[in-house]
Amino acid sequence: MQQKKISVGEFKAIFPYLKKYRVQYLLGFLCLVAVDAAQAVIPLYIRGAVDLITQGSFRWFSVFRYCAAMLITMFFIASGRFLWRNFIHGSSRRIEAELREDLFAHLLKMSYDFYQKNKIGDLMARAINDIGAVRNSLSWGLVTLVDGTIMAAAILVIIFIQDAETAAMAILPLPLVTLAIVFFGRAMGKRFHRAQETYSAMSDTVQETFAGIRVVKSFVKEPWFNKKFAAVNDDYRDANMNLVKLYGGFFPLVSFLAGLTTLILLFAGGRRVVLGYLTPGGLVALFSYLQMLIWPLMGAGFMVNMIQRGAAGMARINEVFRTEPGIQNLEGASSAPGRPGLPEIELRGLSFAYPGSGSLALGNVTLSVSGGTILGILGRTGSGKSTLLKTFVRMVDPPPGSVFIRGLDVRLWDLPALRGLFGVSPQDSYLFSDTIKNNIGYGTEAADSAPLEKAAGLSALDRDMENFNAGWETLVGERGLTLSGGQKQRVAIARAVLLQPEILVLDDSFSAVDAETERRILTGVLGERKAAGRTTVIVSHKVSALSAADRVVVLEDGKIAEYGTPEELLRAGKFFARMAELQRLGDVLSGETPERGAARV
Repeated sequence: MQQKKISVGEFKAIFPYLKKYRVQYLLGFLCLVAVDAAQAVIPLYIRGAVDLITQGSFRWFSVFRYCAAMLITMFFIASGRFLWRNFIHGSSRRIEAELREDLFAHLLKMSYDFYQKNKIGDLMARAINDIGAVRNSLSWGLVTLVDGTIMAAAILVIIFIQDAETAAMAILPLPLVTLAIVFFGRAMGKRFHRAQETYSAMSDTVQETFAGIRVVKSFVKEPWFNKKFAAVNDDYRDANMNLVKLYGGFFPLVSFLAGLTTLILLFAGGRRVVLGYLTPGGLVALFSYLQMLIWPLMGAGFMVNMIQRGAAGMARINEVFRTEPGIQNLEGASSAPGRPGLPEIELRGLSFAYPGSGSLALGNVTLSVSGGTILGILGRTGSGKSTLLKTFVRMVDPPPGSVFIRGLDVRLWDLPALRGLFGVSPQDSYLFSDTIKNNIGYGTEAADSAPLEKAAGLSALDRDMENFNAGWETLVGERGLTLSGGQKQRVAIARAVLLQPEILVLDDSFSAVDAETERRILTGVLGERKAAGRTTVIVSHKVSALSAADRVVVLEDGKIAEYGTPEELLRAGKFFARMAELQRLGDVLSGETPERGAARV
C-alpha cells in the first residue's frame, strides 16, 4: 500500500458512524457547554466574596451564601461531566468496536493475493493501534476542540467586559500560541505516522517469530531473532522519542506563554487596583479566569496531537478499506447447481501466469472430470499442482472460458456457492487454537456428535482419541502445535470429509501419514464417496495414494505430460512409472512390504 499525504479529510470515512450516534454526541456537547457555563460562574462568586470581605464590615452569612452557591454549582459541574463523558466517550467506544468489526469483515473479503502483499503484523497494528487512535480523536480530540473553543471564547468575553484594558494587555501572548499549534500540529502527524509504521514492523516480527517457533528452536536461532527484534524495537523507540520530543516541547512553550499572561495581569491588573479602576475581587476573578484559560491553551496541544494521530491512523485504515478484493462476484453471478450430465470439472486450454511473473504457471491444460470420478494429480514441486487447484475455486482468477464447474464458467459462479461445492484438506493442514472437536466441526453448525465420530473414523483419527488427555475436548494449541504432523493432516481430512462436499480435494494430505494409515483412509473415504457418486481430487507425491484413482494427471512445467489410469501410466514407463519404482525401492530398503503389491504402484 502506498503512503499518502495525511490530512483531516481522512475522517470523511467516519461520518456514517458519527451520524449513527449524532444524538448521543449532541447531548454530550450540550452537557459539556453547560459545564463550561457553570465553571465560568465560579470566579464571579469568588469576586463577590472577596469584595465583601475587603470592605471590612460584612456578615458571615453573606459569605456562606456565596459558598453554598459555589457548592451547588460544583455539584452541577460534576453531574454534567459524568453525563458528557458517558455520552461522548461511550459513543466513541461503540464506534471503535463497529469500525474494527467492519475492518475485520472487509479483510475476510480480501483475496488470497492481498495477504501475500500485506503482512499480518501490519494488519493487526491497523486494527488495534490505529483504530485506538481514531477513537481518541473522536472522544478527547472532539472534547478538547469544543471545550477549548467555548471556554476560550467565553473567558475572553467575560474578562473584556470586566476590564477591557487589562484583558487586552494580558492576552498579548495568545497569537504566539496559535502559531505554535499550527507548526507543531503539522509535524506531529508525520511523526506519528512513522511511529505507527514502526509499530507494524515490530508486530510483524513478533508474529512471524512465534508462529515459526518450532523452526526457531530447531535451528537454535533465538539469538538471531533477539537481535532482529531489538532492531525493530529500537526503531519503534526512536520513532516515538522523536514524537515525544516534539510533543514535549509544545507544552512547556504553551505553559511559558500562559505564565506570561499571568505576569502581565499581575502588573497591569495590580496597577488598575491601585488606581481604583478595578476591585480586589475583580483582580482575583481575572486571575481565576486566566488560570481557566490555560486549559484551552494546553487543550489545544492535546487536540492537535490527538486529531493528527487519529488522521494518521484513519489514513492507514482507509488504505485497507479502499483496497478492493482482487477476486469478487461478477455482475449476474449464478449460484445454480449446473446442468446434469455435464462434466463436474472441465478445463479448456487453461493457461495462467501470476502477475509479474515472466513464465506460465499453467500452459494449455485441457481436462474433463465426470461426476463421481477419483482424479489423481502428480508432479514435481513447482509443476503447477497447487495453482491448478486454486483455479477451481477462484483463489486465483483463470482466464474467461477456461475453467468450468458443472458446465458453468467459474468466473460466473457466485463465490460462496462455488466454494461451497468443495471440501479441501489443504497442504499446510492449518488448525485453529481450539479443541479437536471444534477444529473438525468448525465448517458445520450440526451439534450431533455422530457425524464427527464418523468423520474421525474415516480419517483414522479415532484410534488416537484415547491418547489425547481430554479426548474430543483436547486443545490442539495454535496452528496445531501439540499434534504430530500426521495427526494434523488427519484432523484436516476429517474436517473436509465432515462437510460431505460434492468435490473433495486432498492436497498432499498423506505426506506425514504411514502406509497403513494412508490405506485405511483411502479405503474408507474413497469407498463412501464412490457409493455416493461424488468427485474426489487427490494431489500427492506418493504413487501409493494415487493407485485408487480412476484417472491420473501428471503435470510438468504447468502442462499435462501424462494422463490415464494408474495401470496405463505404469506401462508407459514415464515419470509416473519411475516414481512408482523409486517408491517401491524405498519401501524395500526400509523393510516395508507394499500392502497392495503391483496394483498399489
